Amino acid sequence: MKRAILMLALMLVSTGAALAQLDTTRITAQVPFDFVVGDKAVPAGEWTVSSGPMNGALLIQNRDAEFGVLSLPQKDESKKPAGSCVLVFHRYNNRYFLSGIKIEGSRITYRLPESKAEAELRAQNITATDEIRLGSLK
Repeated sequence: MKRAILMLALMLVSTGAALAQLDTTRITAQVPFDFVVGDKAVPAGEWTVSSGPMNGALLIQNRDAEFGVLSLPQKDESKKPAGSCVLVFHRYNNRYFLSGIKIEGSRITYRLPESKAEAELRAQNITATDEIRLGSLK
């Protein structure tokens, strides 16, 4: 029982640290293609990811396009911290779906919910490849 409580406490501390890091961090990346985040199609351009107004939410926005979307990601923890900030996209032929965000120095990967369009492509057994776009901390 003590071990379970200790594990739960460690998970809460690491999740809180990751959210605190994103609260003070903005990741900016130039994305040269249109893509889907959630169930919204969004244009290419400079995108910024930061913490959203709700606890655990991410705000993904393009100021030039005057467009923003909130997403509630899942958090996965890896053994090694990320070497850089990246946006991870799943690419199906010429369609791109934002699937994950990594923050330099953090072991947390934010996994975005799969859109209906991506689920349909996967159901058709279309193979996805990962497309990585480097971001920078602001």
